[in-house]
Amino acid sequence: MRQQNTKAKKNGTPTAVTVIERMDSSAARMLVLVAAAVLGVYLSYRLALPFLPALVWAVVLGVLIAPVQPKLEMHLGANVAAFVSASVAALIVILLLLFIVQQLVREAADGAMNIESALRSSDWQSIINGVPIFSTLAAWLGERLDLAGMMGRIAQWLTAQSATLLRGSINQAITLLLVFYMLFYFLRDRKLAVRALGEFSPLNGDETAHIVAGFVDTVHATMFGTLIVAAVQGTLGGLMFWLLGLPAPAFWGLVMGLLAIVPVLGAFVVWVPAAIFLAVEGEWVRALVLVIWGGVIIATIDNLLYPIFVGNRLKLHTVLAFIGAVGGIILFGASGLVLGPATISITLALIAVLKGRFQGEPLSTTVGSEVPDPSAATRLPQLEIGDRDAGL
Repeated sequence: MRQQNTKAKKNGTPTAVTVIERMDSSAARMLVLVAAAVLGVYLSYRLALPFLPALVWAVVLGVLIAPVQPKLEMHLGANVAAFVSASVAALIVILLLLFIVQQLVREAADGAMNIESALRSSDWQSIINGVPIFSTLAAWLGERLDLAGMMGRIAQWLTAQSATLLRGSINQAITLLLVFYMLFYFLRDRKLAVRALGEFSPLNGDETAHIVAGFVDTVHATMFGTLIVAAVQGTLGGLMFWLLGLPAPAFWGLVMGLLAIVPVLGAFVVWVPAAIFLAVEGEWVRALVLVIWGGVIIATIDNLLYPIFVGNRLKLHTVLAFIGAVGGIILFGASGLVLGPATISITLALIAVLKGRFQGEPLSTTVGSEVPDPSAATRLPQLEIGDRDAGL
């Protein structure tokens, strides 16, 4: 055997040992390459992690603005169109945030002071003393907590901190700046970004488009079907508080809007106690008006507006939506409002892809009503993901 290997080496013919050595060398190089790639992906992830909130909101705004970009680009060009869209979005978002924070701080302090004065008023004391259970509970709480004093201290703190809250933190300002910085490049280079996604995706063209469609539909469902509907509910609730003469209508309207974002919860968490408050004070007509307004008008807004804004786009089951929204906020912060539902939606789409491959059926026949149609990727204009074999 050794003599044969020696003759083969002299004749220049690869031997079995040489082939094995080359295979081992090739496998080692591939292993090093894979390890380097994995390390690079991990380090890139760690580098991008601090910018995740800015990146998420930039992509969300980009998905919402993208439909108008082709028309703007026809008249202004890609660079100017992206700059104009990003600038308008920045102006709207910043002005809206300033207004919300200003109203929140001012009326939160006013509301705390109103609650303090109500707790100290003789009317409330007489009402509580007239009901044995309430009087016993009030006496027990009074021995352990100074509720009126506590609300007074909260009001003083909110008033003192209003200037700081209005200025905002440095981190929030930097994040906001990064959002619109990234938004400009996303709008300008959106076609290249999605083309790159198609090239690097291990899935085929239809499957990748299916995943992108799931994300796009989730963004639209979250921003239009959740945030806008919640804003309308909060506005209507705050308006009724103002008409009925209740304290801090803008603040409580904002609270109702925020609660309406969370599935299962809603504006009723605020207006029901307010109606009870009015009834206890003897304002039965105002309490009845608030109950009718909240129970009929505000409660039906979701059923009326959601189909208008969302149409037949993605709508997760209530339990999944709750887990996605609340779990996303806990895990990712404010950006989790989109990331949470998007994660569940993309996971469902991936399961549908795997199901189709295992069953050997076309993707469209394996998708249920809760998973988006792959053709929905075309809702992001000119970002269709083609088959990589066809050269995109």
